[in-house]
This record gives sequence, C-alpha cells and structure tokens, in this order.
Amino acid sequence: MPLFAPLRMPFKRRLQTLAVLTWISAIVVSLALFFFLCTYKYLWPLVIAYLTWVLMFDKAPERGGRRVQWLRNRRLWRHFAEYYPMTLIKEGDLDPSKNYIFGYHPHGIISMGAFCTFGTEGLNFSKRFPGIKPRLMTLQTNFNIPFYRDYILAHGCASVSRQSCEYNLRSGPGNSIVIVVGGAQESLASKPGTLDLTLKKRLGFIKLALVNGASLVPTLAFGENDLYEIFNNNRTSKTYRFQQLVKKTFGFTLPMFNGRGIFQYDYGLLPRRKPVFIVIGKPIHVEKVEGNPTSEQLHELQKQYIDAVLAIWERHKDKYAVGRTQELRIIE
Repeated sequence: MPLFAPLRMPFKRRLQTLAVLTWISAIVVSLALFFFLCTYKYLWPLVIAYLTWVLMFDKAPERGGRRVQWLRNRRLWRHFAEYYPMTLIKEGDLDPSKNYIFGYHPHGIISMGAFCTFGTEGLNFSKRFPGIKPRLMTLQTNFNIPFYRDYILAHGCASVSRQSCEYNLRSGPGNSIVIVVGGAQESLASKPGTLDLTLKKRLGFIKLALVNGASLVPTLAFGENDLYEIFNNNRTSKTYRFQQLVKKTFGFTLPMFNGRGIFQYDYGLLPRRKPVFIVIGKPIHVEKVEGNPTSEQLHELQKQYIDAVLAIWERHKDKYAVGRTQELRIIE
C-alpha cells in the first residue's frame, strides 16, 4: 500500500507542491493547450501564424531568450525552492564587468537545481551576484514545443548551440551562460547517494571559454541525484541500448525513474523532498585565445576545471553529502 500524504497538511506545503507541479507539468500543459486550440477551426489562422513565426522568424532561442523579470521574481519560485529545500552557497564574488560560463553538475533527472538557481529568482541569484545575467542553456528541441518554448524563453533560457552561447557571451559585461555539462548521458547515472560526472570528454565549454575569454565557474549541486530513485540500468541491457539510441537520435534521453505523487509518497513524477545544496565556486580566470586553441590549452584548462570541481566536493562533502554511498567520480 502506498503511503498517502496526511489530509491536514500546512497550506504552505501545499503551495510548495503546487510550485513544483507547475514546473513538472509545463510541457504537458503547453501541448494540451496547443492541441485544444487546434480543435477550433476559427482559431486555425492564429495557430498557423504562431507556428510560422516560431519556425521561420523567431530567433530568440539563439539570441538570449526573452527574459521577463517579473516571471522570474514570482513568489511561486520561492515556494519551489522551499519544497526540497534548496540552498545557494556562494564561495566567491563575481566581477560584473566580466562574462562567465557556469558549469552545473550533476545533471540529475531534470536539473531542478539549475532551473531554480539560474532560471528563476527562487534563490535570489541576482541579489547574491549583482550585475551577472545568467542564461540557462538547453537543447534546441525544447524550443520546438509550442507555448512551452515561450515559457522557458521568458525565464531566460536559450539554445545551447555554439552560436547561441557565443552571442550571449559577447552581448556585454555580466552576460553569462549556464551549461549542464554532463547532459543526457550523465542523467543515466543519477543514482541517489552517488555523484558520477560525465566530464572527461566534455571540451566544448572549455573551448568556448578560451575563444571568448570567459571565466569558468564550477557549480556543484549536492543532493540533485537524490530527488528521484533510478532503476538499475546495466550498460549491456536492451533498455540502456534503447536509451542510447534515443539520445543519439533526439539529443536527449531519460532513465527509468520514480519519484512521488501529489497525494502519496511512493511513486510518481514529482521529486522527493530532499535537501539540495548548490555550491557556486570561485571563478577560474581564462585568457582569451585568438584563433583555435591547441589541444594542450584545452586539456590544461579542463584539468584546472576538474580540479576545482573536486576541490568543492572535498570542502563540502562531509556537510552536504552525509548520506553518500560513494565518493565523487569522473566516469567519462
């Protein structure tokens, strides 16, 4: 029998659950609304006009999104952060006259901490880092979903393509990007109590930093992997091979996972109420390289970055990863 939530629950907790449900269901609600509008013939001209604008003219995903600050500031996102709860730990100041590339680790199932920290003001990022304007970069496929694309654009999300990243980094002082470095591959290793990072083969964001002279900011989220249970995924299994095929074809994949429901705690799509501590480390200064960086330059900067990530783990693991079952590992 599943464990059901008590009927008499503090209203604040209900608001927190509603906030998380709002984000989790955003894609489904957007698609449902779009198809509902399509059922009315007299709305077809508007639907066609919207799709034409999206597919042919709207360049916002490649141009920094369409940030709407009042949406990012909504009280809803404070409730979102309090649900887990999430806490932002700042290790150093950032100079607003410079540009930065934040590397977020780990991916987790849905990168809840990344969205809360950089896509909203749920953790007061703008007050903690005045003058820094982050864009959370995500797959271009997300901007092909009607209405959902506009929702995430309004929260400052943008395409993770190289052209988009460079546009943002060259848009003036303080403009910065956030990349969930491990991507879809890392989500398959999102087991509770562990922190397995896909980082060894990730050189794209390193090259971006060198070519644009953008400082790197390692960001490590303790507890991101604890929000969902993941079913054992043997690399020789047919399920794993299917997930790899999906990733190769569409650029994303999801492991088989389980969370909790709205009114019961044993299964569902909502994340579990587990604390998440997002540590934003000190920046790694990067000198701009004219032309293409050499392999030595790429791997030297990558080593500095990996060492910085490992140092954050060592400084905070005994406080924020008390229930870990193993140490941080760089697996790929």
